[in-house]
Amino acid sequence: MPQVQLPIFPAGSVEINRELACRVEGEQVVYFNGHLPVFAHAKSDLASFRLFTSQLIVQGSATQGHVARAFGVPLVAIKRATKLYRERGPAGFFVSGPRREGSALLVQGHPLPVVSAQTGVLSDTLRKAIKAGRLPAVKKTATHPGVGPQRKAAR
Repeated sequence: MPQVQLPIFPAGSVEINRELACRVEGEQVVYFNGHLPVFAHAKSDLASFRLFTSQLIVQGSATQGHVARAFGVPLVAIKRATKLYRERGPAGFFVSGPRREGSALLVQGHPLPVVSAQTGVLSDTLRKAIKAGRLPAVKKTATHPGVGPQRKAAR
């Protein structure tokens, strides 16, 4: 027969809901179900935080609102993490996203409209990134006949 568990958490805990809480212990964040520790991760480990809180939500142990209020995280961030967990599972939090090839294309001398079309990034966004130094400057190459050194010599 199930027993009702009193909401007794260790001192200094932040309550997520009536059954769950967490507490920072040194460099670790420890999650509790009542007084029993159930998970821990480093304070700086954002991927593990997103993984565990998403598991709580998907399993029905907490709501997105509980997590957002307890940790002061925007609800949209909680929703994104939960969606990622449902679509890719735990591994989705520990693999990096697909790399875009924009900088390689720019280094090869491809014009901005071509790089934009191939990467799905707007030309204006690429221009701003180049101006800010986040992307390499576009190499100027002669891509059309009659433009370039031959045409200058003919003048």
